[in-house]
Amino acid sequence: MASIIETTLDFLSGRKRAYQLTFQLNQPANVAVLDDLSKFCRASETCAVPGNHDKTMMLLGRQEVWLRIQQHLQLPPETLFALYSGGQPPQQKDKS
Repeated sequence: MASIIETTLDFLSGRKRAYQLTFQLNQPANVAVLDDLSKFCRASETCAVPGNHDKTMMLLGRQEVWLRIQQHLQLPPETLFALYSGGQPPQQKDKS
């Protein structure tokens, strides 16, 4: 029987693969969508709007979406596990 860690890693691997298939960088339309999302989600600029807490929080929510997409495109499942569990990456058992 698979452990909870193995089951979670399998789930994260599948989700990572879904993100990779959705945002394949060899497809011009996908690159255009990611470019648009990077601007909309403020991927490379501050979300702070001085004096406007609500707008700042809205922009932070957008940025969080961008970060999630990038995490799933760039990080291995073990690192995703650590991010979402708040802990260290799980130790893989030697299968030899």
